[in-house]
Amino acid sequence: MTGKNTKEEILAFLRYLCKVAEHQKIFYLWRPWLKDPKDDLVLELAVASQCEYIITYNLKDFSNIQNFGVKPIRPKEFLPIIREV
Repeated sequence: MTGKNTKEEILAFLRYLCKVAEHQKIFYLWRPWLKDPKDDLVLELAVASQCEYIITYNLKDFSNIQNFGVKPIRPKEFLPIIREV
């Protein structure tokens, strides 16, 4: 195995993710909060779904979100967390 996922494996994973995902309503009550409106959308979805983390390479873009109970972390930091589950 080369370590690369095939197109079929990726599609199967995305189908599974869509099957188990829960739709979240968002209400735009406190926007704008972050500099980038697209980041606000990510933050609002994380809050609505009660996520603990936002996984991102751009920590500085989410540096002011502690009041929402969501922590921005890099993918490298998140991998050990999900391995514990």
